[in-house]
Amino acid sequence: MVVLRWLDQYIERIVIIVGYTLMAGIIFTEVIRRFVFNEQAAWSSTIPIYLFLWVVWTGCAYNVRIRTHLRFDELRVRLPYKGQFACLLLDNLLWIIFSVIVIYYTTEQVILSRDNFAIVQGTDDVMQWWFYLATPFAFSLLIIRVIQNIVDDVSVFRAGEPFHLQTSIFGE
Repeated sequence: MVVLRWLDQYIERIVIIVGYTLMAGIIFTEVIRRFVFNEQAAWSSTIPIYLFLWVVWTGCAYNVRIRTHLRFDELRVRLPYKGQFACLLLDNLLWIIFSVIVIYYTTEQVILSRDNFAIVQGTDDVMQWWFYLATPFAFSLLIIRVIQNIVDDVSVFRAGEPFHLQTSIFGE
């Protein structure tokens, strides 16, 4: 249970930090190799792009978690209490619908690239589907975060407390 709680709190941050670190490390190393030693790994321009998928989509789930994704809270704070709650539920419903669509179609892409043994250009054995898995993984995580937000919003609504509307892009 402790591990699950820890993962719940840090999974997005870990994926983002590891992804950024790997991207920066590969790019930095290959720039040095290219300009100092006149050599470069064939995969060095492709792997960072694929790592970017992990960073971006996991970042999307993280922003939903801390409620800093693109929203119109400036308008929402002026609505009556029940209107705010209805808008929060609508946001969450739309996120779930969108995520299910994304998961459905990107899972097909993952399966297709896995079944065809598609490899990353410039490598011999790095499979593309490992990187394409980022999208269904992150949007599944996003659905979990939306459900957590719904639970929080319902409990706040039932208690009659003010909603935690984020009007800044700098969450937490």
